[in-house]
Amino acid sequence: MVTTELDRLREEVIATARLNNFSKGSLIPILRNIKERHRGISTEAVQVVSEVLGIPLVEVYAVSTFYAFIKPESQGRYAFRLCRTYSCELAGKEEVARRLERELGIRFGETSADGSFTLEWASCMGMCDQGPAMLVNDEIYTRLTPEKVEEIIARYRKRVEAEDVGLATAGSADDTDRGVATASVHSDVPEDLATAANELTFITIPENEGLGKALEMSRVDIIDMVRDSKLKGRGGAGFPTGMKWNFAAAERRMPKYIICNADEGEPGTFKDRLILSAHADLVMEGMTIGARAIGSPMGVIYLRAEYAYLRPRLDEVIQRRKEAGLLGGRIGGIEGFDFNIVVAMGAGAYICGEETALIESLEGARGEPRNRPPFPVVSGFMGRPSVVNNVETLAWVPCIFSRGVDWFRSLGTENSAGHKLFSVSGDCERPGVYEFPFGITVTELLRQVGGEEAKAVQIGGASGQCVPGKEFERRLAFEDIPTGGSIMVIGPDRDMLDLAHNVMDFFVDESCGNCAPCRLGNRKLLDAVELLRKGRFTTAHLKEMQSLSTTMKDAAKCGLGQTSSVAFMSILEHFGDEIGVRGD
Repeated sequence: MVTTELDRLREEVIATARLNNFSKGSLIPILRNIKERHRGISTEAVQVVSEVLGIPLVEVYAVSTFYAFIKPESQGRYAFRLCRTYSCELAGKEEVARRLERELGIRFGETSADGSFTLEWASCMGMCDQGPAMLVNDEIYTRLTPEKVEEIIARYRKRVEAEDVGLATAGSADDTDRGVATASVHSDVPEDLATAANELTFITIPENEGLGKALEMSRVDIIDMVRDSKLKGRGGAGFPTGMKWNFAAAERRMPKYIICNADEGEPGTFKDRLILSAHADLVMEGMTIGARAIGSPMGVIYLRAEYAYLRPRLDEVIQRRKEAGLLGGRIGGIEGFDFNIVVAMGAGAYICGEETALIESLEGARGEPRNRPPFPVVSGFMGRPSVVNNVETLAWVPCIFSRGVDWFRSLGTENSAGHKLFSVSGDCERPGVYEFPFGITVTELLRQVGGEEAKAVQIGGASGQCVPGKEFERRLAFEDIPTGGSIMVIGPDRDMLDLAHNVMDFFVDESCGNCAPCRLGNRKLLDAVELLRKGRFTTAHLKEMQSLSTTMKDAAKCGLGQTSSVAFMSILEHFGDEIGVRGD
């Protein structure tokens, strides 16, 4: 870079750093800005960032190489990122991929000679009900076909031509091509299975009614009500929400933080996209109630990089709530209750869905999970007590305060209270977001979504279990099959090895590499898939994989390594004869 370019870059870095008081937490926003503006992160840029923030060069470089959206390598003016996960594969991803390569004249991982286009694979984009899906920079395209690909590329070629002659860009994507404004939502099922009036519960809750009722209660009573409701985390782990809030409330160190985990990266999951698009107020109500309960002045929505198109909407809701006195100072007229919410962008890392990795990312570090204890409720963001809740969990909180504990506990099962949103994709007639009570059987769910012919269902995303047809009477609940909500329907003619390969390839790529059981174990499992394809996988290999899986579950540092073998091992268990496991 010439001196004037470096000076301009330095000004950009300082401007972003100033917004964050020159803290290390500004590192990822700075690197995102550099990558977007300069289409790469040069050695000189790393040097400038290091000097401005006072962070060692090696640390800046280490962070930039960890996240998919800020890798330092140069990329084209427009980066085409095609989703590679299994739902999109079922929808015809490979045909779309070949057409992209042909029309752009490059292969995946390459940039065109003129620097206009880069073609990459990407992890799940949260558009599984509308696959195949693709991001072009921050614009999302769904339900792709080879013909649509040609039209989209032609549109971007026109943009490049317009930009090259100094004209305005040739327009943005049409809504008919994009998935931003559309979300397939289904709840038109009998009342004993879903909400009345054929609509999601969230639509029926009066605006800010739950918050108003909560603010009339003491902090202790708020926590007791959440505890008594038996609300458990909707992200998959199922930890009791009231208990988590109580732990944080008991801590005396300040400030405390409420963090909304909107890093919805589990393949096959897209319910949070719908909630953030259509019910962001409910989420922020839940955050505000939580803030009152634990005594927090600050909330953070950690939004995954693939959902960047949702940020303007979230910022708009935050501003509107501030103007209405629902955020800011003296909320509800309560002296000393000051609470604000900010949106922090992720940079593309599945592991950041794990709460401590998410906190590391917020602090400007690589998203590597922390050792626990201490847990975030004791020492979380910036070393302070922090509650991390899933988007859906927070949205249910004001519903509980609006309708009452008895209403919520009357739904679902004894150990899994309430309703749950399910993201349904794959080989079914009606993919989309469904609301069902906990305890619904797999059979009944398939009947409602038009997937009765399925031979298997992948439940819980890549980290969940593959349930065969003979077990379809099992129930979706914490006491039977726990899930964050991903339901991928697998039709009778699908090759189960394709699913196994897709899942293990995903985990090899997404493992942070911090611990050996995960880093080496996932590679070994992927190698086993290749042995199966070659017909060389024996019962001896099966025993070895079973032992390896047990080791990973017991010794991996976080949930990724502890669960990454689950899908493959369940496929081996239930479909061994079909995929070619042979005797010695």
